[in-house]
Amino acid sequence: MDTKNLGFNSKLIHAGMFDDQFGSATVPIYQTSTFKFKDADHGAACFAGEDDGYIYTRINNPTIDALENLVAELENGYRGIACSSGMGAVNTIYMALLEQGSHMISTAAVYGPSRVVIEKHYSRFGVEATYLDTCHPENIRNAIRPYTKIIYIETPANPTMDVTDLAEVVKIAREHNIITVADNTFCSPYLQRPLDFGFDVVFHSITKFLNGHADIVGGVIVTKEKEIYDRLRPMMVTLGCNMDPHQAYMVIRGLKTLSVRMDRSQENAMKIAQYLETHPKVKWVRYPGLKSHPQYDLCQKQMDGPGGMISFELKGGLEAGKVLMNSVKLCMLAVSLGGVETLIQHPASMTHSKMDKQSRLNSGITDGLVRFSVGIENVDDILDDLAQGLDKIS
Repeated sequence: MDTKNLGFNSKLIHAGMFDDQFGSATVPIYQTSTFKFKDADHGAACFAGEDDGYIYTRINNPTIDALENLVAELENGYRGIACSSGMGAVNTIYMALLEQGSHMISTAAVYGPSRVVIEKHYSRFGVEATYLDTCHPENIRNAIRPYTKIIYIETPANPTMDVTDLAEVVKIAREHNIITVADNTFCSPYLQRPLDFGFDVVFHSITKFLNGHADIVGGVIVTKEKEIYDRLRPMMVTLGCNMDPHQAYMVIRGLKTLSVRMDRSQENAMKIAQYLETHPKVKWVRYPGLKSHPQYDLCQKQMDGPGGMISFELKGGLEAGKVLMNSVKLCMLAVSLGGVETLIQHPASMTHSKMDKQSRLNSGITDGLVRFSVGIENVDDILDDLAQGLDKIS
């Protein structure tokens, strides 16, 4: 069945499916490391690229292919590349698109390890990066150098919830023949599709909203065109950061409920953000669904919903944050995000702790900032838990 013209929810259920010999109603798990050839000529043809048969799971696998094709359809892209982790996807992109002497422009408040790996490791091989506030397109334009190869955007940003104008980034990049990359983890393709705005590459930590159940780790890349796909795919194979077939099956299973999970999550998040915004112990709240968000109008324009992520700061700063995180019971103190369970964490001491303090503060990640991933529990239970935790702050 051709699924390209189906609605988003129908694609979640049917895209990526293929007919196996037994007519399985779900994608089978091809839990194998290698595949046997029909004969010597078939094997030679597969290795020569003259036959699309399967060779070895690090290179390709039917279960993994199904996931890659599914996410590519959801993002309206050419093809997908599934990786063993979100950082596997990040490093595949960096290794394939950057080289010695090249330069990258990136959102300052990007996922911590995505920035740290550039600053501490790629820099040793002559790669340079400029981290800045990408909410203002002129900052990007002013940072471009003759050897800038990538503009790397995370929107909404982790964990500040800053939002970048995707169409403006593409306009600037095309003027200078620069490749555009978007981390779409916070939104998922249900709420935002950067390729539709002209981005060249989009990727996800599939661990988060796409899988949605906090039981696997993975990443996925989707390209808009074949040319960049043909650069990225061999790099993933060479790095050996391929996804496992069972891992891919679990993500396909989780993806079937993406829209219903995200609808509940963002419905809960709006009520929680409104509650926090009026609480006397909360200094500020950053949530794309609130009119107080600095880029609220842009959020309405390029996102199909505000999502399930909230950032806020308590008036008591770091110590008040510690009291809250140590007092909640329903809300789990844990890193990661995008699962059915509500998670709370402190970026300065956890996910972004390896950034130097000044860079962290310059990125808007203050000592007292709290990141809140809203789950699908009954919202009154989440609110009651937050209320009792906030009450313990002196």
